Amino acid sequence: MGNLIRAIATDGSLVCTVIDSTSLVAEMERVHQPSATVTAALGRLLTAASIMGRQLKNEKDSVTIRVAGGGPAGTLIAVSDSHGNPRAYVGNPIVEIPLNRYGKLDVAGAVGTSGTLTVIKDVGLEEPSTGSVPLVSGEIAEDITSYYAISEQTPSVCALGVLVNPDLSVKAAGGYLIQLLPGVGDEVADRLEATLKTVPPVSSMIDQGMTPWEIAQKVLDGFEPQLLDEAQVCYTCNCSKARVERALISIGREELERLAQEQESTEVCCHFCNKKYTFSRQELRQLLKR
Repeated sequence: MGNLIRAIATDGSLVCTVIDSTSLVAEMERVHQPSATVTAALGRLLTAASIMGRQLKNEKDSVTIRVAGGGPAGTLIAVSDSHGNPRAYVGNPIVEIPLNRYGKLDVAGAVGTSGTLTVIKDVGLEEPSTGSVPLVSGEIAEDITSYYAISEQTPSVCALGVLVNPDLSVKAAGGYLIQLLPGVGDEVADRLEATLKTVPPVSSMIDQGMTPWEIAQKVLDGFEPQLLDEAQVCYTCNCSKARVERALISIGREELERLAQEQESTEVCCHFCNKKYTFSRQELRQLLKR
């Protein structure tokens, strides 16, 4: 399980969410078997979804983050429930490209930079709320920061990181999101910016054994952070045969009839967890009667 905490500055000027998502990203890697660069890209998005999901208020709320940058990885999607339990999917999990000019995995090269980041929040209203912003860098964290600034008018700082071992297993992963609260002046933003200049990459801090609370104290040095809450989160898929049945019905009567006629059985695979659901010809015909 991953460990996620939320903290607030003693003066109420800002809030911070920090997560060690190593186990979550490791499970994503086990499910999808992506290349190293895609593990880093999808792992960052998965981490961001968990952070954003934890901010939702109601039990049945959910958030979906979709990144379509035009890169070889295709579209990346991460979904989280209100407890911060995420799942993720990528169009093309195998992308083999050279390291970037800094000698690191080229996440932007895999994701692309000429596209959008879209956040869809389902909070129980008649229609989900949707916000979409142009990609800033394709590195995910900067794009999340841009989303909050443009779509939610909330000054924020997001950091995300994934370290991948030579054998493609996940060494360390995590992230933090710091948000300035309404009415905060430039002085607080300047202090925070000065502090963050001295902070190592979040994946490095996790690799060194730092806990989310220790990271929060590091990034909020001088703000006297107080712990708000702590949660254990995990990679969770909510697929079920009933959900797949509804999806099959949604493809339309004509297509469902064709499947029932042409195949003895139909197999449907969940994009998020790769679980397979098999429907016999008789079961498909039963769906046609609904």
